[in-house]
Amino acid sequence: MCHPSWGRARAAAHRTGDLARLRRVRDRIDREYARPLNVEALARGAHLSAGHLSRQFRQAYGESPYAYLMTRRIERATALLRRGDLGVTDVCFLVGCSSLGTFSTRFTELVGMSPDAYRRAAARAAEGMPPCVVKQVSRPVRNRRTPAAEPQAV
Repeated sequence: MCHPSWGRARAAAHRTGDLARLRRVRDRIDREYARPLNVEALARGAHLSAGHLSRQFRQAYGESPYAYLMTRRIERATALLRRGDLGVTDVCFLVGCSSLGTFSTRFTELVGMSPDAYRRAAARAAEGMPPCVVKQVSRPVRNRRTPAAEPQAV
């Protein structure tokens, strides 16, 4: 007969393994945000089902893998737009989005203004400010008041 604590230890080891897989998925998104990624491919790479990955990722990080990916893409897009030497369409494709409309919608949801308006405002606001300060104060934070649709394919 097994000792009752063995079951708890086994469950804890399983949760630890899931957390390690989730960290690898998050790290992959951070590295490959500009590539075409979708939940199914991320799940296959982590040896999980897409549904399980989505549920576990949301539980661990507070947002779906798709929302996390879009946040990374928009974060990078804000940096590129602040530089001022690239157009919105160029930035859209550089960060891995395949649709300018979807990019603009998600950008507006996360940042609170369109990419073009952000580019103009960032140019005015950053005058005389050190780049490290600009990066810190301009990091996107999801606008919780705006409901965001979360399609599975990116």
